[in-house]
Amino acid sequence: MALRVPPQRRNPDHPMDAEPGRARHWARIGLGFVAVASYAWFAAFARPFSGAALISVLIPGAVIGALAYVWPPERIPPPDKVDLTGMSFWVIAIAALFEWEASAFRDNTRTWHPSLTDLINPLLSSHDVKSAAIVVWVMAGWGLVRR
Repeated sequence: MALRVPPQRRNPDHPMDAEPGRARHWARIGLGFVAVASYAWFAAFARPFSGAALISVLIPGAVIGALAYVWPPERIPPPDKVDLTGMSFWVIAIAALFEWEASAFRDNTRTWHPSLTDLINPLLSSHDVKSAAIVVWVMAGWGLVRR
């Protein structure tokens, strides 16, 4: 008795089953991610508030800005009206963050009222975490530009 093998179906969403143009698209995405991850790994070595840190922030911004200028994305049309309830939540959250930073600056005591930077710096002390944070930051910037 011979086994019957069902015919293979192609999945157009899978990069290996897609047409050659789609496979090249996935290859470009993979190459871009490797480039961003490699850049983040080396940029994470920069000392905070140094010239190297400044350059490592300016380079991705300039590259993303140039790409957005050369190949502008198709813009999402603005909504007909603004959702005041949703916007008020964002305004309250942003105002609270500004108040936190302003009061930390005014009090000038790190132990009693640390700024958000003082709270986040211990989390970013590991090179791996700092590299991952740079990747997330660059990808968020790319997502904002593509929007």
